[in-house]
Amino acid sequence: MTSRISVLCIDALEPRVVADFWCRVLDWRIREEADGGITIGPSDPALPGIDVFPVPERKTLKNRLHLDLRADGSTTEEELRRLLELGATRVDVGQPPDVTWTVLADPEGNEFCLLQRTVQDL
Repeated sequence: MTSRISVLCIDALEPRVVADFWCRVLDWRIREEADGGITIGPSDPALPGIDVFPVPERKTLKNRLHLDLRADGSTTEEELRRLLELGATRVDVGQPPDVTWTVLADPEGNEFCLLQRTVQDL
């Protein structure tokens, strides 16, 4: 027997802002809202989702866990432009200048990476 990832959790001062951002990035939908938290995920409820829960404190340190994304159906450059238009920002977490990924943050500063190779390149 093994365990299976059910959901990832993101803390947020404004859960709606963060949940809406990730829904647009991933083309997901809101699955449930309860007790101030919002669960988002793909249309298949058997696949893992993301819980966004309210916390009173602002994020101050680099994430110890983050998401890595790949462009799917577009180029990496097009996807980077789209993510920035959705509200992502470029961030420096100490990565060398010649890395093959771009480090970004969601509207509350949670880091994630856009990898160079697209889904179609794999």
